[in-house]
Amino acid sequence: MGKPAYEQYHDEEWGVPVYEDQKQFEFLVLESAQAGLSWWTILQRREGYREAFAGFDASKVAKFDETDVDRLMKNSGIIRNRAKILSAINNAKRFIEIQQEYGTFSNYIWSFVGGSPVHMKCRSITEVRATSPESDALAQDMRKRGFKFLGSTVLHAHMQATGLFNEHVEGCFRY
Repeated sequence: MGKPAYEQYHDEEWGVPVYEDQKQFEFLVLESAQAGLSWWTILQRREGYREAFAGFDASKVAKFDETDVDRLMKNSGIIRNRAKILSAINNAKRFIEIQQEYGTFSNYIWSFVGGSPVHMKCRSITEVRATSPESDALAQDMRKRGFKFLGSTVLHAHMQATGLFNEHVEGCFRY
């Protein structure tokens, strides 16, 4: 890969099952920010996002107002896209609604894969999917609940990153 931070992310985080809501919210913010961009672009700004979005505390982000939006639009440590910033605030509110309904966001999202990781048999990187029936269903449900910037492709990437899908290639030590 040639990018140590990217390799570290793959080796230590990508595909590891995540059950903590704060970490789930972090990945939702980052994945939605990535829409149309490379993951490397977002990974380089991860700390900037952590600082800008209250340590990925959904209850704090849900309370952001126009003053916060203006502050974020001036923050060079994140992607300064107004629609994506507004979606992160909106999504924090929807995230909290799901927590109230399901007890945790983790309970909700893991229900789309039956509660445990789905192990895919990918012999090469070309076999790794961009969407799945599960991410389609999750995207449809989240859209109905009012989430923004989280379509099937973005949510499939989220499901891979947070270990709902193990799509490491056979032969990878993480497989």
